[in-house]
Amino acid sequence: MTSQTPEKSPSRKQRLQEKQRRQLAVVDTIDKAETKLRKAEAELAEAVAEAVEVFGSEQGASEELGLSVDAIRGFLNLVEGDASDAEEPDGAGEMAETAPAEPEPVTV
Repeated sequence: MTSQTPEKSPSRKQRLQEKQRRQLAVVDTIDKAETKLRKAEAELAEAVAEAVEVFGSEQGASEELGLSVDAIRGFLNLVEGDASDAEEPDGAGEMAETAPAEPEPVTV
């Protein structure tokens, strides 16, 4: 004869609610991380644009920063895109659900 424990296993509804709670928590974490990433990319793009000015050219910045010229241009495009978005009211400059070309990752 098996003994039954007084604790009941969670109902299907409770299991589903817990699963949904965990899924929502993960989505929230991802959303927050993406926001931080976009902010960091924008700050990096601004710094790269400043480096291009300081070093006098994309090629000079590329050599000094250890980034490809294409990566430099990608960051400059991000800065230019942000500037044009700021100039156009009501988000007219925003692209519908398309991500900009991602610059090459920077390794330090």
